[in-house]
Amino acid sequence: MISLFDSFLLRAALAGTGVAVAAAPLGCFVVWRRMAYFGDATAHASILGVALALGFQAPVFAGVLIVSLLMATAVSSLSGRGFAMDTLLGVLAHSSLAFGLVAVSFLQGIRIDLMAYLFGDILAVSRIDLMVIWGGAALVLLLLWARWSALLTATLSSDLAYAAGLNPKREQLVLTIALALVVAVAIKVVGVLLISALLLIPAAAARPFAATPERMAFAAAIIGMLSALAGLQLSFLLDTPTGPTIVCVAAGFFALTSLGDMIRQQLLMKGPRPRH
Repeated sequence: MISLFDSFLLRAALAGTGVAVAAAPLGCFVVWRRMAYFGDATAHASILGVALALGFQAPVFAGVLIVSLLMATAVSSLSGRGFAMDTLLGVLAHSSLAFGLVAVSFLQGIRIDLMAYLFGDILAVSRIDLMVIWGGAALVLLLLWARWSALLTATLSSDLAYAAGLNPKREQLVLTIALALVVAVAIKVVGVLLISALLLIPAAAARPFAATPERMAFAAAIIGMLSALAGLQLSFLLDTPTGPTIVCVAAGFFALTSLGDMIRQQLLMKGPRPRH
């Protein structure tokens, strides 16, 4: 008997949806906190996790998660200690990616499709991968739901967070854990080099028309899911790389919402002229 999940296209669609549902709400905090380079550094470090996992014959998900957590924690610890944040993130991001690529070259007797980890291979997602992706997505959503108010308060102002009895560093740690989880589950779908795009672009596309943080997170999740499904369909029809195609569709949504916001602002500026 053929299982419903035996269709590789259905598995790919479910995988893309799962990653989008987790990445988009988290991406809102990345946008609000201006943490784009932070996400980039964490994603780049994951290739080192892939190499270590394959070298020690451990699950790739575990290796990526551990190294991503270590990278995110290191960035949080070193920030504000004599280095500008953008410089620190640039050094760590490119260094970890380079060390990961060098480590992969030392693997003997192991065949590895490096392009699949760099740009994703959503069409090769297995049922086990699907369980890992949706399990990780559920953990991220649960974490964000449980700490939503605290995260928003800490994002608005550290002083406001302290006044409310919250620890901003603890909320930063929550975001760090959630970001590492998203990187670990997304690497199979869009790859190391495109994870940041899936975090940032749907959130940025949702921003112009979101009146509240909750609406922005919901709209970002919808845009992310539509990007994943439409990108998968276009990739199948045009025979293009799936991960980059998904990001291209998300970029198209961003262009449309930005254009719509510009038109709306122009109309508001003109407005009806007062009668004399």
